[in-house]
Amino acid sequence: MAVKIRLRRMGQKKAPFYRIVVADSRSPRDGRCIEEIGTYNPNTDPSEFKINEELAKKWLANGAQPTEVVSKLFKVAGIEK
Repeated sequence: MAVKIRLRRMGQKKAPFYRIVVADSRSPRDGRCIEEIGTYNPNTDPSEFKINEELAKKWLANGAQPTEVVSKLFKVAGIEK
């Protein structure tokens, strides 16, 4: 099973916020996830995000691949692959 760390869209129309989740790569964007590891809100200034670093490192060590946007958020948070 290929596992991805990606964003799940939540919130209202035209005012999204995202949950950072670990999910099977074959499941839909807002579909079933394995585990939630953080949140990201681009609507605030500056945008805010919270990541559980222990869970993120655990999933990266187990072979989960982050998407492009999540990789950038990990760099800002100081989480290395």
